[in-house]
Amino acid sequence: MLAMSPLPLCLLLWHLRHLALGYLTVSIEPLPPVVVGDAVTLKCNFKTDGKMREIVWYRVTDGGTIKQKIFTFDAMFSTNFSQMENYRKREDLVYQSTVRLPEVRISDNGPYECHVGIYDRATREKVVLASGNVFLNVMAPPTSISVLAADTPAPFSRYQAQNFTLVCVVSGGKPAPLVYFKRDGEPIEATPLPEPPAGASSWAPRNLLHRDLDDTKLPKSLAAEGELGMGNPFPTADPPRGLAAERDSVTESIPETVVSREFPRWVHMAEPIYYFRHTHAPVSDGTVEARATLTWTLNPQIDNEALFSCEVKHPALSMPMQSEVTLVAPKGPKITMTPTRARVGDTVRILVQGFQNEVFPEPLFTWTRVGSRLLDGSAEHDGKELVLERVPAELNGSMYRCTAQNPLGSTDTHTRLIVFENPNIPRGPEDSNGSFPGHCGFRFILALTLTVILELT
Repeated sequence: MLAMSPLPLCLLLWHLRHLALGYLTVSIEPLPPVVVGDAVTLKCNFKTDGKMREIVWYRVTDGGTIKQKIFTFDAMFSTNFSQMENYRKREDLVYQSTVRLPEVRISDNGPYECHVGIYDRATREKVVLASGNVFLNVMAPPTSISVLAADTPAPFSRYQAQNFTLVCVVSGGKPAPLVYFKRDGEPIEATPLPEPPAGASSWAPRNLLHRDLDDTKLPKSLAAEGELGMGNPFPTADPPRGLAAERDSVTESIPETVVSREFPRWVHMAEPIYYFRHTHAPVSDGTVEARATLTWTLNPQIDNEALFSCEVKHPALSMPMQSEVTLVAPKGPKITMTPTRARVGDTVRILVQGFQNEVFPEPLFTWTRVGSRLLDGSAEHDGKELVLERVPAELNGSMYRCTAQNPLGSTDTHTRLIVFENPNIPRGPEDSNGSFPGHCGFRFILALTLTVILELT
């Protein structure tokens, strides 16, 4: 009897095993990135010569530790598959399982797996398994964009340069968008800042030359301070306050607006140096909030009325998204007073309702009383509204100054308070400040004289 060589025997055994187990290949068609709201179809293709048992789709979360079953097809309870006539006859069957997501959300982003099982050709008690996977990348366009000014409200600085920062905030996008700035429609070439600055003085630009040696950073009256003794500067930069202002108030028109437009020689007219920084942070809903900052040394002479825009490019957008602001100094505050006819004891509210122009960034408001302190004893009050509670008759004719300022400039406006007599408040021997009016003092002296005369008699 002839002996069989080992190699053909191994090939025969491998072939018989292959016929008994069958074969199964699974593949999932790759997907391009999709946008939120699109309809997506996941396709799982598999080829086998065996008898199908089941198809299961999983969504994988938490880095693969959790698999959520989203679709199951059990062939045991379905007749939609081909029957094998005998095990020795090979029949290749090609199947395709699809799962359709009608409107994808950001939460649908992630990996998916398709698991296919067929019966073992030797016994129906064993199942041969194979799987494939695909990653669904769901993009979301930004939903909002806004341009803000950092560190506002801030005062106007006439004799000292200051840095100014615009902040562009883009929310709702996935992945992080590309953010850039333009000035007057032209892209800005800026120096990138990879890390947050430790402080404004350590990293911010300063387009100044010999600033510390230039006496024009102070009022000209300081040039002669050595001859004036104490060296206190004259209030030439701001409207006069105190009693002198009260005496000069007769020449003031009401309302009066004075826009500060005095700039020293050290303010350069050269092109500013811009510094750019871009950061982004993940949000709990799966989107990314992007923040871009643009910083430069502000020059009110050339930056006032300059148009800055923040533009965003994103793969989910068909065209760039933008938001723009115009740097404008405040001008012509509109002041209202309620009630319009104030009486003794009323609560008077003086409010800045707006300006003659659109102002950006937000102004800083400061209220003062010309020639005296405010009703509560303070020297000034910050805010758009000044509230005078239970005004006494002594405030009749008092004048109030509102200073509105932002880094581009400042403006002052004045209003005079007229207080009328209140018939509902009876006249007493003492006014609201604890002093006796003139006629009440006369009655008191007369009553005291009569008392003395009666005692002498």
